[in-house]
Amino acid sequence: MSVLITNKSAISQKSAAILALLLGLMSVFTGSKVLLEIDTKNYNILFWLVAYNVIFGAISIIVAYFIWKNYSKSKSLTFFVLSMHFIVFIYLKFISETAASESIKAMLFRTSVWILITILSLIIPKYLSKQVK
Repeated sequence: MSVLITNKSAISQKSAAILALLLGLMSVFTGSKVLLEIDTKNYNILFWLVAYNVIFGAISIIVAYFIWKNYSKSKSLTFFVLSMHFIVFIYLKFISETAASESIKAMLFRTSVWILITILSLIIPKYLSKQVK
């Protein structure tokens, strides 16, 4: 029984790492295209937000590696990325008067995926470890 729970925990963490990696790669790739003016948009671009997305895309790739390797630092980094995305989402949605709806939706998507990553990498393994005891 404990081997099965350990396998479920590992699968949950690996799934979280893959999600973090994919989201990070996507953020770096799409954001870099905008910053390098390879890709143009038909709406107001907040360059600070694009730079933020590229930086946090790179951080997401690092966090994905930490989650995959089950490093203890992955917990605090996961909460850090989720918190930052949530704060930026709140700012874009309720404070900024210049953010395009596409930017708000993209940040909502990032925040939602990081909630899922947090559940898969931290909450489910913690719950499963209690089942073993």
